[in-house]
Amino acid sequence: MKADLFIHHAAELATPLANSDFKPAQFRIIEDGALAAWNGEIVWVGKTVEAKGTIELQDSATVIDASGNTVTPGLVDCHTHPIFFGTREDEFGMRIAGKTYEEIAQAGGGIRASVRKLRGASKAQLIAAALPRLDRFLAHGTTTIEAKSGYGLTLADEIKSLEVIQELNRLHAVELVPTFLGAHEIPDEYRGDKSGYIDLLIKEMIPAVREHGLAEFCDIFCEAQVFNADDSRKILRAARAAGFKLKIHADQLSRNGGSALAAELGAVSADHLEFSTESDWEQLQRQRVVPVVLPGAVFFLGKENYAPARRMLNLGLPVAVATDFNPGTCMTESMPIMLTLSCLKLKLSPAEALTAATCHAALALARGNLLGTLEVGKKADAVIWDMPNHQHLPYHFGVNLVRTVIKSGRIVWQN
Repeated sequence: MKADLFIHHAAELATPLANSDFKPAQFRIIEDGALAAWNGEIVWVGKTVEAKGTIELQDSATVIDASGNTVTPGLVDCHTHPIFFGTREDEFGMRIAGKTYEEIAQAGGGIRASVRKLRGASKAQLIAAALPRLDRFLAHGTTTIEAKSGYGLTLADEIKSLEVIQELNRLHAVELVPTFLGAHEIPDEYRGDKSGYIDLLIKEMIPAVREHGLAEFCDIFCEAQVFNADDSRKILRAARAAGFKLKIHADQLSRNGGSALAAELGAVSADHLEFSTESDWEQLQRQRVVPVVLPGAVFFLGKENYAPARRMLNLGLPVAVATDFNPGTCMTESMPIMLTLSCLKLKLSPAEALTAATCHAALALARGNLLGTLEVGKKADAVIWDMPNHQHLPYHFGVNLVRTVIKSGRIVWQN
């Protein structure tokens, strides 16, 4: 068996195992583990001793001794907002002083503040701002992210944001999965005319984004004060008819029907879910909608209403976890911190948290057949961690334990 990448003698090779049953994935640990890849794809996984006589290393093969280290799949961050210009640390101070997210937004801050900044930025400026963010994702073990637009809210600025994502995919090793989020907020110029903005989304933005092939998914911020369930249904039906896969920001600030709508419309994922209930989860399960929890946003907003991920898992749902990286409510590119929060606040085990950040997150991007596990036939996306076992990842927090990051069989970052 030919191989141009061989990782051997890992203290642990720790990986979920993909399944087609829409249930939580099983978890496999191989001590003294090894992995071989050819042309960017995994061709063999097992114990190091079993590789002899099986793997035919090419002359130019990359060989990595992972003694004392743990090897996992590359982390998959399935909910991010990485295209913005300028930050909102002033709002961080306001929240510390007692202002709520809703109060800041009503005063013109929040998403609308980021919209005003992005509209004044060029594509070159947005690319220059985003590249260091992608560097930080990669340095912390993330090899794939979902990347949303949503800080433009005009046809030209949404197209601009999505073209930036397209260009970043050419420039950087991190794989970006593009999502159109024109229904992120009602922009300043439409504050008294929400129906006019919905018409703009349906009649101009969605067709144009689709025509240019700039996004795979369409997302919406489904909340009473932004786009309620009826608004969201109208917009998402138009997006689905245009050929987009669907995502929904659901039940984040209140129980507003977002989860039920995700099930009704067959969305790929429903994200946030802090105020969702067991009846919502049962609908998600029946329609195979992946629940994505975002504990970093709850933590960063100073709240305690974490999504009940433990109960969702117990019900049999493949719960995914993501950063929700954005300039207002979760300013971090670190998935390892999300794993720590998942264990401490959501009561997931280290193996369950790692599974949520890899295999289940890949499902939330409709890429379960390509990413998220170290199995034959998957992309050779892997992280070698300077730690003796997978439990150290959420346990040893606040530091970067990444030694080497591999994307499609190629070393793309080393400490």
